[in-house]
Amino acid sequence: MAKIKILRIISFCFLCGVVFNVSVYSRAATLTDDLYTQVELFSDVLSTIERAYVEEVESKEMIYGALKGMMASLDPYSQFMAPDVYKELQVETEGQFGGLGIEITIKNNLLTIITPLDGTPADKAGLKAQDHIVKIDGKITRDITLTDAVKKMRGKPGTDVKLTVMRDGEDELKNFVITRDIIKIKSVKKSLILEDNIGYLKLTDFSEKTNRDLQNALDSLEKQGMDSLIFDLRNNPGGLLISAVDTASKFLPAGKLVVYTKGRSSGQTIKYKAKGKTHFKDIPLVVLINPGSASASEIVAGAIQDYKRGVILGTTSFGKGSVQTVVPLRDGSALRLTTAKYYTPLDRMINGKGIVPDVVVKREVRKQNSKEEKQRDVFSEIEKKEKSKIEINEQDKQEDNEEATEEQEAKEVREFIANDNQLQAAINVIRGIKIYVKDK
Repeated sequence: MAKIKILRIISFCFLCGVVFNVSVYSRAATLTDDLYTQVELFSDVLSTIERAYVEEVESKEMIYGALKGMMASLDPYSQFMAPDVYKELQVETEGQFGGLGIEITIKNNLLTIITPLDGTPADKAGLKAQDHIVKIDGKITRDITLTDAVKKMRGKPGTDVKLTVMRDGEDELKNFVITRDIIKIKSVKKSLILEDNIGYLKLTDFSEKTNRDLQNALDSLEKQGMDSLIFDLRNNPGGLLISAVDTASKFLPAGKLVVYTKGRSSGQTIKYKAKGKTHFKDIPLVVLINPGSASASEIVAGAIQDYKRGVILGTTSFGKGSVQTVVPLRDGSALRLTTAKYYTPLDRMINGKGIVPDVVVKREVRKQNSKEEKQRDVFSEIEKKEKSKIEINEQDKQEDNEEATEEQEAKEVREFIANDNQLQAAINVIRGIKIYVKDK
């Protein structure tokens, strides 16, 4: 009787996805006899563990463990999420969560960083896209699932986690001790006018807030005289598909195909087209990408490239082009199941290949004299303290202050450009496009 009862429980677990997402699992209604045979085998194993294992084990733990293993056997992105992990995912898509600030995947059986999010503890510590995490707090990550990796790296703000990293091209492992923090993602990290009315906009993710934040930033740049744009998607790990479509719609005419998904069934072939009105569809455009650009970033870059709407510059993107459907389950847990793959308007598959730039420019890191930088920071602090002690007549000094502010802003822009060779290359490309358009 116990065996029959367990068999019924397991059969229910296999079929519960049908209850919550019939469109994805329509074929579940025609389960073969072979599958039922395998379910019986699964039931036998559970019965044996329950009867003979050295310690008593809760049935929920066994079921959860089996589901994790089942999903992990499919691909790096499919996973079973316990209720607490599912709640974290929901918070993450809203733009705020706790942890280190890195996007991860399993690549070639190694826990791999897609990208460290700008300004987060992981970014400040020096982690890079394509770094392989081989240990978490001293424990080997061999055969670790994404779910377990996330749980190990997330924790209370202010606590530390030690990551041991293997970096391509380097022989020695690197150790990083990183302090956890609340990760607040601002979709638009930076927007400013560089020079010659060239706008610059850096997007850090594709969340529920992205469409609004991006539109506000574009409108602000336009008011400042922007006549061309450098759109920075470097180290942007992606996010929501609908957000990617909204973003591409800023630069493409309404009705143009942005991306389509193709899965095993005809119902999983879905086309997503640009929508709404935009007056940015003709503005000279350069898009920056690198190996930290993934998923939604690749959708946007791929569409712009296919239509020759702009120039893609940088280095080849990550190559994460699969669709995960989240299927909630009745106990608060959920499945994150790969159901389709992304294809660009010209039928290019993104998954495993990435987007190859039109203009390949590798990032050069300027070596700075840390001693000089430290001294400069000290002198800067002294200057700030001295200024705070001086009482200034604002009415008499207003014009001088405005000129000083403008000069300081111009200096910051010059330094920003000087430290980024890819940005310099993008500016040169934009200038060339503007000359060509003017003469045409």
